Amino acid sequence: FPPAVFPLSCAVQNYSWGKVGLESEVAKLLASSDPLVQIQPDQPYAELWMGTHPRGDAIIRDNRIPQKTLGQWIADNPACLGAKVKDTFQGHLPFLFKVLSVNTALSIQAHPNKELAEKLHTQFPEHYPDANHKPEMAIALTPFEGLCGFRPVEEIVSFLQNVPELRALIGEVAAEQLERSGSDDPRGVSAALRVCFTRLMKSEKKFFVDQLNMLVKRISQEAAEGKDTSGSNGDLLLRLHSQYPGDIGCFTIYFLNLVRLEPGEAMFLGASEPHAYLRGDCVECMACSDNTVRAGLTPKFIDVLTLCEMLNYTPAPSSSKIFPAAQSQLDPSVYLYDPPVPDFAIMRIEIPASIKLYLISAMDSASILLVIQGTAVGTSTAAASEMPLHRGSVLFISANESISLHLSSPDGMLLFRACCLL
Repeated sequence: FPPAVFPLSCAVQNYSWGKVGLESEVAKLLASSDPLVQIQPDQPYAELWMGTHPRGDAIIRDNRIPQKTLGQWIADNPACLGAKVKDTFQGHLPFLFKVLSVNTALSIQAHPNKELAEKLHTQFPEHYPDANHKPEMAIALTPFEGLCGFRPVEEIVSFLQNVPELRALIGEVAAEQLERSGSDDPRGVSAALRVCFTRLMKSEKKFFVDQLNMLVKRISQEAAEGKDTSGSNGDLLLRLHSQYPGDIGCFTIYFLNLVRLEPGEAMFLGASEPHAYLRGDCVECMACSDNTVRAGLTPKFIDVLTLCEMLNYTPAPSSSKIFPAAQSQLDPSVYLYDPPVPDFAIMRIEIPASIKLYLISAMDSASILLVIQGTAVGTSTAAASEMPLHRGSVLFISANESISLHLSSPDGMLLFRACCLL
């Protein structure tokens, strides 16, 4: 039998928004996993991709395996996915697992549902390269901030009253419609919110740049005088404007929730949920797709019309965006993040220092294991030899295979495991 459990060497993406040098969690994991890697101090290390994406297919680190990459190996051994996963996802690994290190904001974006993805892919294949949906989940490794979903209406109305530049862009009629919309009529609220957000995003470039400059000037002066600018969300506005001067995305902070995650806290981004990561490090898992509809805070292709049409305009407080983990009944070291989609789930495994032998249990799905903290030697009947595991190690585990970890670190281990629970 060929080994069914093996280490991977994973692709790094150096997008400009990433944290630089060893400030980046991605770079730190890379440096720990491979001592030969030279981390460039001025280079951004934005994403680590653990999976089979054609632009970053993981390389197999086991010279007894003839296939070079994980994608090739799964194509030749599809049973490794597990029977249900193999059948449901046509012999492909259904998720891409990542680590992100965010220094400057990512674009304001949303991902289409399956139905819209098929339509966009047919009409504009150069911008929407596949027909799949792209739900995502982010779990913080360090304190993490993102914009996610529409704020409660009373917060938006308060900004409309405190930020005259915002009100000017949206117009009096739309602003009053939102102010009058009552909580007893959720569809009316969503309709008014759609009108306001669409008016903002479609405003004339010269007009919004003028308004943005006025707003930035006013807030800068107030801040210099020691005034409280929180009624205009001043700190975040100035930060985003310094990263993307003259970008319409700066105004979205008045519509979208600012969500702050502590390490171990998660947010789930379903179809049509507007979002933008702002800063911090996280592990992320997503369905296999590259479909992103963008509308600001980006130099990339912008599709405002599609975005404004497709969004979920349901207001909700930022606290509702934090996705809970459930501690396993069977194993208290395991916390499961199981989103409402079939494509993926994530386990956070915290092994206390008191445990010296730990079993990574078998499951009916292929999985990818990432070591964030701690050291161990892994053994498995499905692996050709012992596997030394330390910070930054990544393992592929075929369905129905288990691994024994012989821990050698004094302070336990922290691992994340991405899988598919059908």
